[in-house]
Amino acid sequence: MNLIGAQSLVTLNFRFTLGDGTVVLSTFESTPATLQIGRGELGTRIEECLIGLAVGTHRTFELAEGEAFGQFHDALVEWIPRHELPADVDVEPRAVLTFTAPDGNAFSGQVLDVNDDAVQIDFNHPLAGRAVTFEVEVVGVS
Repeated sequence: MNLIGAQSLVTLNFRFTLGDGTVVLSTFESTPATLQIGRGELGTRIEECLIGLAVGTHRTFELAEGEAFGQFHDALVEWIPRHELPADVDVEPRAVLTFTAPDGNAFSGQVLDVNDDAVQIDFNHPLAGRAVTFEVEVVGVS
């Protein structure tokens, strides 16, 4: 029996649900996801839930506030002067912008507010600080 280990390549269906029942992300209605454990593609705590599960396993995990996607940090909500953003960038509230760090890594932030001089952007994970239910069905392990 193949069990998920620290470096396994896994194929699975998963669903993240908020406490009010809102489904945030689900692959159950589409194509299962394939990912490499140990790369943090789903986050460390979520990957820990998967370790030891076998093909065919269907489990649900209740993850406390901040456990799945980290705590919300006020310091990651910033006002960026408009002149520092490219002119062709959509800066409407709720838009998600992608930035490139000096080291070449990309990161995203969601626009919260806009005024004539600056744009307020939240660089926290959209589910940071939230309790979530993580439902998983293991389809394949190699």
